[in-house]
Amino acid sequence: MQAPTLRDVYQAKKTIAPYIPRTPLHYSAGLSEMLDAEVYLKHEEYLPLGSFKGRGGINLLANLTDEEKERGLITASTGNHGQSVASAGKMFGVRVMIGLPENANPNKVAAMEALGAELIFHGDNFDAARLHCERLAKEEGYRFVHPVNDPLLIAGVATQALETIEDLPDVQVLMLPLGGGSGVSGACIVAKGIDPFIEVLAVQSEQAPAGYLSWKKGAIVEAEMTTFADGVATGSGYELAQAIIRSLLDDFLLVSDDEIRRAIGTLVEQAHTLAEGAGATALAGAMKYPEKVKGKKIAITVSGANITVDQLRRSLEVYQS
Repeated sequence: MQAPTLRDVYQAKKTIAPYIPRTPLHYSAGLSEMLDAEVYLKHEEYLPLGSFKGRGGINLLANLTDEEKERGLITASTGNHGQSVASAGKMFGVRVMIGLPENANPNKVAAMEALGAELIFHGDNFDAARLHCERLAKEEGYRFVHPVNDPLLIAGVATQALETIEDLPDVQVLMLPLGGGSGVSGACIVAKGIDPFIEVLAVQSEQAPAGYLSWKKGAIVEAEMTTFADGVATGSGYELAQAIIRSLLDDFLLVSDDEIRRAIGTLVEQAHTLAEGAGATALAGAMKYPEKVKGKKIAITVSGANITVDQLRRSLEVYQS
């Protein structure tokens, strides 16, 4: 697999423009004062699916061959990627099957069903569902869509970083959450392609650290995954994203689940923003490591808002404790 280029990201921007709105980049006075920095939030949760992933699904489906569309697609997801592919499948009239862990976020499950996807529940985590889908693709001839290792997906989601730099040309730091790594690797391609001095920082839950450990070791690593933040709940690093961030990422930060919960509460109180666990993970990194952002102009990605009532209640309890 060949990594997408900045040219590919610009092409993806043109491809998805008729289908997906540009998301706002808002200055946050409250977070700026708290972090002693100039803080802007990239509001990907404003997108119709409540997540940045919609960008990748549209770019992927729009570039499939007629033969691939005829075969139908199968993929695995904890929710946001699945919603993205399901929505794009509905737009382009393509059959979409999605494998999910048996304990998948019920809000995201309902959304995928409403978008017309055929759901396949298998295993107790994302990677078990993914391996099951890969087997089904080989047996039945479906076009398997890896949720990370696909250049079209990465180029699509990278358009959010491109919008950020277009709106804030003098941005110094981009902070993003990392689960599988499509968003962070896309941001690296964009930032370093435009200005190598723009820092890109990835943040991941220490209760699902496979991406961090893979980056640290320089090889694909599997690790235990117990985080509540399903958008960053992956048990393995992934080849294409890791190959990109290994050479381009400036730093990789780990935060605890309770630190993510406090960031959810902070976004509600300081920025009037509702985020899911993954959506608050980048801010959690800035709060835990303020020296990384102090005195700088930073853009923090709020990647999604698909949070359950129980998750929100628990996060607010931690925030207020």
